[in-house]
Amino acid sequence: MSCKSHALKNNLLLIFAVLFLSCKGESEKGSSPKPTEAELVEIKYAEGFSIESYEGYKVLIVKDPWPDANQIYRYLLVEDEAKVPADLKFEHKIKIPVENIVVTSTTHIPSLEVLESEEKLIGFPGLDYVSSQKTRNRIESGEITELGKNEAINTEILIASNPDLVIGFAVNGNNKTYNTLKRAGILVIFNGDWTENSPLGKAEWIKFFGALFNKSKEAEEYFIRVEINYQAAKTLAKAAEEKPVVLSGSMYKEQWYVPYGNSWLAQFIEDSNASYIYKDTEGSGSIALAFETVLSDAQNADYWVAPGQFISFEQLQEASHHYEQFKAVTSKNVFTYANTKGETGGVIFYEQAPNRPDLVLKDLISIFHPSLLPDYERTFFKPLD
Repeated sequence: MSCKSHALKNNLLLIFAVLFLSCKGESEKGSSPKPTEAELVEIKYAEGFSIESYEGYKVLIVKDPWPDANQIYRYLLVEDEAKVPADLKFEHKIKIPVENIVVTSTTHIPSLEVLESEEKLIGFPGLDYVSSQKTRNRIESGEITELGKNEAINTEILIASNPDLVIGFAVNGNNKTYNTLKRAGILVIFNGDWTENSPLGKAEWIKFFGALFNKSKEAEEYFIRVEINYQAAKTLAKAAEEKPVVLSGSMYKEQWYVPYGNSWLAQFIEDSNASYIYKDTEGSGSIALAFETVLSDAQNADYWVAPGQFISFEQLQEASHHYEQFKAVTSKNVFTYANTKGETGGVIFYEQAPNRPDLVLKDLISIFHPSLLPDYERTFFKPLD
């Protein structure tokens, strides 16, 4: 073979090598990262959400944002966008940790404080309902903007605040306010903690906020402490020899509204080793019953807890003298959370109880079985004045 042929052959090999390496480089450069294996965050009691954790990002899945919801929301929480697969499906992409946030329920505020992220809160609808001193201090110093009322949020003020994220809750999928915010480019994600019937399930939603602030470890540690305290109190209640009969709810416009037997409050009564009158019912919301029905069923109940907004026996009697036919009223065994309020009138129970089911349970045990917790100072439930 001639020198000229050798040179031609070598040149062709060189050209093929350059083309191969060039194509290989372009292919690698254009490829998207493959999904790593998901590590599921442990959710033991809550039914409304789950969290898939990957390297550099998480997927927060909200399954029950409101009762009978037929849509599942997938939110992508991103630390490092370079590691997110291109074909991943999600509703919104949120950079974490979130820096500026608006929440729409007082039940969200304790989670922010537990995670030491309360300084991220920049707006809230109905500031007078907030009772926590930490957050009230920030309200008084003008660091948190009043956004109007939850049922009529001032969208102009909210949009001007330009939060990174709004945590909303909804009773159904038709929310004009949230649709307006979305059109303005404001991210809104749903929190369904209020739909949970399990006391520990409701408290476990702190892990939802832990994911948003990149504080999943802190959220897990807090929840474990609450869970241990709750289970210890539940075990203590089992030592009681008697199981009192309990009524709950109150009348409104000639109807008595009582919690279902599978409700949040009914579960507390069960775990405190008491017998709820309507424990065998099941549903969402409240049961509307005629006064005569409740009188027949619960006239001899030992205790009456959560009697609506009544805070005194005088109010009770002014509303209806028929209440005096109940044993719990004549024996002064009526207990309410409505008379434990913050400095601006917010009912502390509504704000703190979902995060502290252990304290709610201890309150009820101290009422139904006072000998088990003789020196206990109740947090929420107090006797009517």
